[in-house]
Amino acid sequence: MTGALPASLAAWQAAAPARLGLPRRVGADVPVVPDADTARQWLKEELLDPVYVDQPSLLSRFIDWLTGLFTDVRVLDVNPVVASLVIVGLVLVVAVIAYVVTGPVRVSRKARSSVAVFDDDERSAKELRAAADAAASAGDWPTAVVERYRAVVRSLEERVILDPRPGRTAHEAAADAAGRLPVLADRLTAGARLFDDVRYGKVSVGPAADQALRELDAATLATTPTPPAHLLGGPEPDSAAPATTTSGGSR
Repeated sequence: MTGALPASLAAWQAAAPARLGLPRRVGADVPVVPDADTARQWLKEELLDPVYVDQPSLLSRFIDWLTGLFTDVRVLDVNPVVASLVIVGLVLVVAVIAYVVTGPVRVSRKARSSVAVFDDDERSAKELRAAADAAASAGDWPTAVVERYRAVVRSLEERVILDPRPGRTAHEAAADAAGRLPVLADRLTAGARLFDDVRYGKVSVGPAADQALRELDAATLATTPTPPAHLLGGPEPDSAAPATTTSGGSR
């Protein structure tokens, strides 16, 4: 090999005369090539040098860096270590606040990631069930799952549990239907997630997925929906306030 020796090997070579009991001037003239055992011993002794052992931890170096920010600040009589810990605490508080504030944004993104159930599809629930059955008979389970969930949503619209809404996503349909069918909330959400996963190509489905949506369809048909909120004492949608006369009474 040619080129400069590594620093550690150079150090060993420089120290070799002392290790072998040779005069220093002899070591300078005669290159020392240690055998394997000697080189291993020298390496062990080199790595035991305190310069390699007494290294501060990453946390210690970070605290020292923070402390150094305040070493030249004499305006307030504050311990630099305490000031550093205060700054770390403030950073954590800001991070928590940012996480809480951006919560609605994360929920909104999740809602937007759901797929619209219908585009320009005007088929009835009966027609959608027939399409799902045909796809299942052909072993086309992704199409069967998609058509079956569409049949569930269309059936809810036909029963006036959901109002027909263009562009409604699977996630929105499940959330809206859960308000009228609370006992099926978890199953509606699972059905919407399955629909989205299949449309995005995230999962491979089989007859079990189609069977789960068949059971969901049957359960929605067998479940009596709760009355709308305005029939339970809540405000009626788009209800106008009673008109008042000039004397303050109502007409």
